[in-house]
Amino acid sequence: MLSSIAREMQVSDERAVTGRIRKAPENFLDADGVKTVFAEAKRGRRDFMRRAFAAAAAGAAAPVALAQSNPVPASGGDPNILKLPPHSTGLGQPVATDGYGSPSKFESNVQRRQSPGLTQTTQASVSFAPLQSLFGIVTPSGLHFERHHQGWWDVDPSKHRLMVNGSDEAMVKTPRVFTLDEIMRLPSVSRFHFIECGANTGMEWGNVAVPTCQYSHGMISCSEFTGVPLKILLDIVGIDAKRGRYVLAEGADGSSMTRTIPMELIENGQVLVAYGQNGEMLRPENGYPLRLVVPGVQGVSWVKYLRRIEVGDKPYGTKDEAIHYVDLMPSGLHRQYTSIQECKSVITTPSGGQVLLDKGFYNISGLAWSGRGKVKRVDVSVDGGRNWRTARLETPVLDRCLTRFNIDWAWNGKPTLVQSRAMDETGYVQPTYQQLRKVRGTRSIYHNNAIQTWLVQESGEVKNVQLT
Repeated sequence: MLSSIAREMQVSDERAVTGRIRKAPENFLDADGVKTVFAEAKRGRRDFMRRAFAAAAAGAAAPVALAQSNPVPASGGDPNILKLPPHSTGLGQPVATDGYGSPSKFESNVQRRQSPGLTQTTQASVSFAPLQSLFGIVTPSGLHFERHHQGWWDVDPSKHRLMVNGSDEAMVKTPRVFTLDEIMRLPSVSRFHFIECGANTGMEWGNVAVPTCQYSHGMISCSEFTGVPLKILLDIVGIDAKRGRYVLAEGADGSSMTRTIPMELIENGQVLVAYGQNGEMLRPENGYPLRLVVPGVQGVSWVKYLRRIEVGDKPYGTKDEAIHYVDLMPSGLHRQYTSIQECKSVITTPSGGQVLLDKGFYNISGLAWSGRGKVKRVDVSVDGGRNWRTARLETPVLDRCLTRFNIDWAWNGKPTLVQSRAMDETGYVQPTYQQLRKVRGTRSIYHNNAIQTWLVQESGEVKNVQLT
């Protein structure tokens, strides 16, 4: 019996079944272009950024496909087989030339990128993970997206301290200051979780703003985090669990980032005081030497450079809870403490900026996630949502973790609208933009989990579009 892949390849154009894709250009603007976008954004002209991105992308030289720069001859022998290359006939480089390994020089263009015009300073800014260039579910630590409010620091771990106290003298029996060594000697756990900025896809609320998956959805990453459940530290200091129903987490960077965490998220042991990421210590950009891990909750609550935990009896209403990370509703009211990242997905191949070079067989691939549990199903449409097929979920499928999905597709060379729609284990289904805007309006910044649409044009170019 033929596999589904074999069947799709048989029905596709037999003369073009290679499914070659030209990669999306990674860097869109030069230094002068960045300055222009910043200036226009400062004047409030957000639409200029979309047009600047589009113009720059149109003129950018996209990297060639993996084999496109050295294609197999149409006839005759392939010299890359007939003639042995130097690496097959000589000695390679010595072992451990570099004490810490680096990616291949041929992959040097795969980088996280800062978004010009999104913020006014480079310290209080964002870098986006190159989702379209990643495989599986784990984000390499060096490509993990960043969000900083006062720049990043490389903190001396021997001098870093974590204080745990109460909002009054009776809230905590024994307030305590922990060193990193004291925390690392406690029983640890390791778990895979995604972290997504609440503003991920935020520029798309009003209309299409950016051309590629990296800039539209790249404020998300997924890692294996290692640390101590915060509950253990609270048990050690002896909190009043009846009165103390909230925790204030405070960071040691210049912005003193502070966030309220409900105690019910902590009591089940899910919230971690983490020091490890992907098998090694946290990177400085990701909060070294300590950060909070709050699975399923927007990234701003995953406080980096964690220095203080205070137990209290009510939400703290800090500046980043009262005037930032709130949702502007159609009525004009702001919705607060909407921290859970709802079910969402995005197709990474094919996606914006890429070019399909042939008709024939392709493997549509993407990522899905939910802040409320596991992804249960992902459906894919290649006709703008009229018909849907259920995609394969690659294992492992974990709780509040990225899930990779894929499905077979034979492109006939005609314009195609490609979409993915995720459902989590609670039964929640990812909404369309029409459904989401009916409830939330168009003036929000945060918590955009609408279905993403990519237009594959007849030329093979893939564009970011939205359906009305």
